[in-house]
Amino acid sequence: MFNNINIPPVVKNLLIINAIFFLAKVLFENTGTLNFDLLFGAFYFDSSFFKVWQLLTYMFMHVNFMHLLSNMFALFMFGGMLENRWGAKRFINFYLITALGAVALQMGVQAYEVYHITGSAINNPINDLAYRGGFIQADIKVPNLSQSQVNTLLGIYGSPMMGASGAVFGVLVAFGMLYPNIELMMIFFPIPIKAKYFVAGYIILELFSGVAKVPGDSVAHYAHLGGALLGFILVKLWKDKDNNRFYKYNE
Repeated sequence: MFNNINIPPVVKNLLIINAIFFLAKVLFENTGTLNFDLLFGAFYFDSSFFKVWQLLTYMFMHVNFMHLLSNMFALFMFGGMLENRWGAKRFINFYLITALGAVALQMGVQAYEVYHITGSAINNPINDLAYRGGFIQADIKVPNLSQSQVNTLLGIYGSPMMGASGAVFGVLVAFGMLYPNIELMMIFFPIPIKAKYFVAGYIILELFSGVAKVPGDSVAHYAHLGGALLGFILVKLWKDKDNNRFYKYNE
């Protein structure tokens, strides 16, 4: 599929694996034989739907084709340069660590929200949480909650996190740190902008979106920030450790 395109091996295989997961999700869900979101998306650790393997598989799951396309396009555009610079082993370590950092921060924020509402981050406050006919059905054990609080709990316990966005944000941050002055041209913003400004602006937008909590916004903004934070830390650690002996960093 990618034989005639110069894509380094880890990025190539990540693209293929993500595509396979998406095709399998569509195939099995259209036949009604298996709910991929339920099995492989990352549910809150106190949810009855949570399984430990979801901490890894969630990064290969996507909500729809546009979600998949946007993440894979970013991985293709920026990940290849990092893999060529670092090598396959370091790049895959970076990708997996940032993905784990993304789900860790997202679940940490969810735990805080659950604690704020119920007084505990564990002890599942939901009875009979289940998918029936494609909808979440459940009873809340905690009395005297507002509808907004009930919706928040249902969203946390019954909605999985999916997508490679956390790892992709780590890739974007690393690219912006290592190639800060490369100019990018966005389709929706057809003016050249240096990578360092684009990445910084994107992170600020994600932070604002996460804090604002706009009703109806289902994007896991803190997962993006978690991946970005781990990406920043790893690049700083590796840069200091290598002390410019193996890599020439563009300041």
